[in-house]
Amino acid sequence: MNWIEIFGHIGALLSSLTFVPQVIRAWKTKRVGDLSLNMMVIVFVSTIIWLIYGFALQLWPVILANIIISLLSVTLIYFKLTFTR
Repeated sequence: MNWIEIFGHIGALLSSLTFVPQVIRAWKTKRVGDLSLNMMVIVFVSTIIWLIYGFALQLWPVILANIIISLLSVTLIYFKLTFTR
């Protein structure tokens, strides 16, 4: 693995972690009123598009980051739909 690939994996890891604090906070507080459902759906759709791109070019940092981000996005969407009621 060369230094470019290492940077790619580090960037993918950091990008993947961006939603973790929000998921944890939403889970603990059961409050999601300030979260935008539209934004979360856009993020989810964009990760699916990035996944298609990553698989087509076999770019593992892109694939791994977007799998994690899509799972976290789906979790937030679920929380938004469940905790709002």
